[in-house]
Amino acid sequence: MSVAQLEAAPHREVDHAFPLPDTPGTVSAVRHRVRALLDAWALPAEAADDVLLVVSELVTNALVHARPPATLRLWRLPVDGRRAVHVEVSDLGPAAPPGPAAAPDPDEHGRGLNIVTALSARCGVRADCGGTSRWAEVLAG
Repeated sequence: MSVAQLEAAPHREVDHAFPLPDTPGTVSAVRHRVRALLDAWALPAEAADDVLLVVSELVTNALVHARPPATLRLWRLPVDGRRAVHVEVSDLGPAAPPGPAAAPDPDEHGRGLNIVTALSARCGVRADCGGTSRWAEVLAG
């Protein structure tokens, strides 16, 4: 597993894009749509569960910390000779919030990106003048 920064995520045509409205129920609705997509891709159940957890964490992170609008993008690609799913959430905000951050309550927040890192073959952040993208590649077979 590796964590990469900035422009390490591959750029390619996106297979599926989902806008992320900042409304109650967004994470649940997105998970439902992504589950249907993963079923159509015939991903093994365990891999699909990992992708869904990564999607949930990145989408939640964007809705809590990012500058709207945010978008989820998914596509399949090879990673180290294996099938993988690329999950990417982009928004208009900076890679890190300006100024000192308050320490999150460890019982409530702060573990999402650690979960993403643990479930991903590779993950990282790409920032440019158009905003920030957090991405992860989850092995799928």
